[in-house]
Amino acid sequence: MDTTEHPLAGRREWIALGVLLLPLLLVSMDVSVLYFAVPFISRDLAPSSTQQLWIFDIYGFVLAGLLITMGALGDRIGRRRLLLTGALGFGAGSVLAAYSTSADTLIAARALLGLAGATLMPSTLGLVRNLFHDAKQRGKAIGIWTGVTTGGIALGPVLSGLLLEHFWWGSVFLVSTPAMVLLLVLGPVLLPEAPTLREGSFDLLSAALSLATVLPVIYGITNLARNGLQLSSVLSVVAGLALGAVFVRRQLTHQHPLIDLELVRRRAFSGSIAMNVLAMFGVVGFAIFGTQYLQSVLGMSPIRAALWSVLPSVVVGGVGPACAALAQRVDRASIMCGGFLAMAAGFAELAFVGVDSALWVVLLGTACYAGGTMAVMSQVTELVMGVVPAERASSASGLMESGTELGGALGMAILGSIGTAVYRSRLTPKLPAGLDADSVRAVRENLGGAQAVAARLPGAGGQAVLHAAREAFTGGMHAAAVAAAVLMAAAGVLAPALLRDVRVESAAVPLDAAELVSA
Repeated sequence: MDTTEHPLAGRREWIALGVLLLPLLLVSMDVSVLYFAVPFISRDLAPSSTQQLWIFDIYGFVLAGLLITMGALGDRIGRRRLLLTGALGFGAGSVLAAYSTSADTLIAARALLGLAGATLMPSTLGLVRNLFHDAKQRGKAIGIWTGVTTGGIALGPVLSGLLLEHFWWGSVFLVSTPAMVLLLVLGPVLLPEAPTLREGSFDLLSAALSLATVLPVIYGITNLARNGLQLSSVLSVVAGLALGAVFVRRQLTHQHPLIDLELVRRRAFSGSIAMNVLAMFGVVGFAIFGTQYLQSVLGMSPIRAALWSVLPSVVVGGVGPACAALAQRVDRASIMCGGFLAMAAGFAELAFVGVDSALWVVLLGTACYAGGTMAVMSQVTELVMGVVPAERASSASGLMESGTELGGALGMAILGSIGTAVYRSRLTPKLPAGLDADSVRAVRENLGGAQAVAARLPGAGGQAVLHAAREAFTGGMHAAAVAAAVLMAAAGVLAPALLRDVRVESAAVPLDAAELVSA
């Protein structure tokens, strides 16, 4: 057991944490900031349907594909150096996106933002590991880090809606530039570089294989969620998995691997990554149902729906730090178990929401699963950071964030497919007679298509289509909620089985030491 006394962080370190939260908040917001800007971009740049999809997707694809690579690179060249380089790239990409005059330029700018974002996320968490050596303080800092990451995704649509009320669509990108400039000014003064860097040359072939593994898998899963079962999507996933096998083989044989598989063999590390994937499966996979329910079933405007969606995130903002304090007294696996069970309870409650349910019922279920997610993620992050050597913190962070992207993509594909199947099966028998084939096809596609068809039909016909679609959508949401609740309950059982008695030391022990367990 490690009994070494580690220095406590002071005011300077906590201020430095605040500086680190700036890029973290903006990178997480950039995932969702385009939600309200699309109609304005479509009007000005006239993208094709394919270009519009790439404007949305390219950021997440590049971000997911490069997280592992950039995490390993930060451990070798220095996390602060990579962070500041990424901040410069993110600022430049934001300006390019804001003043894009064509769809292709905007797609390129979004790709640059994804590249820069991939350098920022592992670097921020790796630098938290540098700043806070005491386990208790590090737990609090990671709880705040987790809360900001989650809150940024929720705040993205709200900020987008508020900016678009007063400015042009480019403002949703340009807002990040001052924060990146501030980071470039304060970062060299407040942020410490890693005292020791990981030895060995950087394996470019492994980096290429990592990208060639993650990108086709995420792309294929995303397309399966959007377009259903298609051969091209399945082949994309299969190709990515095949290249992943080559990647793993190279990591086993290379002298300086991108990912040290000794980390993966450790129960605390691999078990935490698995819990991360499961939690993101539920929360990301179900998010689209909550958004559509508020807008298309309850009839809220986009900005009003976004503001109400933020409320549960505000309520649970203190869950991360509270769990960090609780972890000093309670086994972390028990906290994860409680978090997963809270998620299961929230999803189970949402399985009973009806077309005319009160708003507070929806918000209660959402707050319940959001709070549970925060409890799980804060412990996952602390375990991952607490059991890896300091010189490999960014690599571990990159692998964890890749798990986040994979879990979210799987959730959208599987829960989305369940919801769509139930929606279509329940909708068809309830449609009024006399609809033409094109209208039926549009109504069956999604709830948005049903609303468009209903708007074209006169009187009772339109109301009948809309009511049937809302009832069918709510049924699909119930099915997805039940599936998510069952999986989260299973994860609540699995967490103690995998991680019971695993403890975090003040400093991670070398990789060849025995597995850490409670005394």
